[in-house]
Amino acid sequence: MAFELSDKVKTLRFQVEQFMEEHVYPHELEYYTWTDDHEHLWTYPPFFEALRRKAKDAGIWNWFLPAEYEPWSPGLSNYEFAPIMEVMSKVPWAQEVFNCSAPDRGNMEVLARYGTPEQQERWLVPLLEGEIRSAFAMTEPGVASSDATNLECQIRRDGDHYVINGRKWWTSNIFNPKCKLMLLMGVTDPNAERHARQSTIIVPIDTPGVEIVRPLFALGHYDSPGGHGEVQLTDVRVPAENLILGEGRGFEIAQGRLGPGRFQYAMMFVGMAERCLELMCQRVTERVAFGEPLADKTSIQHDIARSRAEIEQCRLLVLAAADTMDREGLKGARNYVSMVKIVAPAMCNTVADRAMQSFGGKGVCQDTPIAQIHALSRFCRIADGPDEVHMSQLGKRTIGERVAPGRA
Repeated sequence: MAFELSDKVKTLRFQVEQFMEEHVYPHELEYYTWTDDHEHLWTYPPFFEALRRKAKDAGIWNWFLPAEYEPWSPGLSNYEFAPIMEVMSKVPWAQEVFNCSAPDRGNMEVLARYGTPEQQERWLVPLLEGEIRSAFAMTEPGVASSDATNLECQIRRDGDHYVINGRKWWTSNIFNPKCKLMLLMGVTDPNAERHARQSTIIVPIDTPGVEIVRPLFALGHYDSPGGHGEVQLTDVRVPAENLILGEGRGFEIAQGRLGPGRFQYAMMFVGMAERCLELMCQRVTERVAFGEPLADKTSIQHDIARSRAEIEQCRLLVLAAADTMDREGLKGARNYVSMVKIVAPAMCNTVADRAMQSFGGKGVCQDTPIAQIHALSRFCRIADGPDEVHMSQLGKRTIGERVAPGRA
């Protein structure tokens, strides 16, 4: 199928492009200079909130939330938002400028889809307004969390409360100065069927018994101001009404959370890779080595050609995923969802690596965003489900779809 953008999407995309040119790119490296300085840990650069106000005033706000989530959604389909997300993601930290960043993106979708009116009023509305931020707590240090049925964190009913005991890590955004809550996944019934043991509950981070043990480096970076933390929960009591959807529904919620979020996440890598390619093309036209511009060297031309082809392949795959999800829902798009998770981070990591090589020493330091993009894309081959899990799931489904009954 041909992926044509409507006039509406072209207009919105142009609006974001103009905002990026006028307000974001001028601060692109300044942001990293601030956040990589340990004297500024867990704080935002001075210019950041002003950028958010400008984006909100311009109406470029919460566009990630699919049209089905009225009245919270601005009304875009997954397919319409995908090319806009690409532009927002050319500068990775810019997603938060538009209130479209993880983990809030997934958490807001959970609350919009599954939350009670009371949960939505208390937590979703402030998140949508950008007044607070949130974290997601699933991964645990003591088990192989790539298999979420291994989770050991306990959520036990005690009268009108649930009591939580366990240890989490890679709880992203937990150090953010605006973070007020975690969506936490744990075990409510260890004797239930494997995928019905887990539940998801809202945990305000100022609840007694919540201890943020330490920040975790991600490839040498703290990823300030949000960071990733190891969290100990000891007899943490939260009201029973903080449970989302019901006991044993944690896997259902997790799958719903990761539906549209997967291709939004994949389009982020398309945008970041496109940014690396733009910088690479500019660089090789400006530098001369061994008597000729780098742009005239065959090896450079091949790297650029491969990068362009790989970016376009991934872009079309993500658009196919978004279109399929709009037409057939999450179940119909699940193979695409697995494919984009496998393909997009690896593609971006490869393109960033080529761009880094073309820049030489400048490519690995703070004078370009390439090193940040390279690290983030490599990290995300593990985060949000390692590649191997998605490949196994996709492989099993592919075999089942292509082998006739009785022949397997």
